Amino acid sequence: MSEKEVLVRFGISMPQSLIEQYDRLIAEQGYDNRSEAIRDLTRKALLTSSGMQPEETVAGTIVMVYDHHISDLPITLMDLQHEYHHAIISTMHIHLNHQQCLEILVVRGKVQRLRELQQRIQVLKGVGYAELSVTHVDEHAPSHGHHHAHPQDS
Repeated sequence: MSEKEVLVRFGISMPQSLIEQYDRLIAEQGYDNRSEAIRDLTRKALLTSSGMQPEETVAGTIVMVYDHHISDLPITLMDLQHEYHHAIISTMHIHLNHQQCLEILVVRGKVQRLRELQQRIQVLKGVGYAELSVTHVDEHAPSHGHHHAHPQDS
């Protein structure tokens, strides 16, 4: 939140038992007050891919868990990744156990295209989980000469 934004107060009504559970949860997470926790919940809700415009440019991850023993599934997943190679920045593959693999795709592109990739992965036989998580990318924001140091820059 920028320093210039005006804070608006409003009331929320909820059952006593729900607010008690909520207060315990936010205390465990280290929040000092309800307001900041509600602001974070609101930000998170606004960042769900389903709440964004299909042509909006975003960056994020697709996290999937799958059974690599399912016939041709690893090959099918690799083919999909090649089909969407312009949207995939990086991948990480982790062997969870003898059967299951966890794979993380770091992605950037239009929400609609990334959602399409996630859905194509989710429906494959042997994929137990596939979730797209994104955040806004302001492609028109000036860089202000800001430079991120990377190990290869040294």
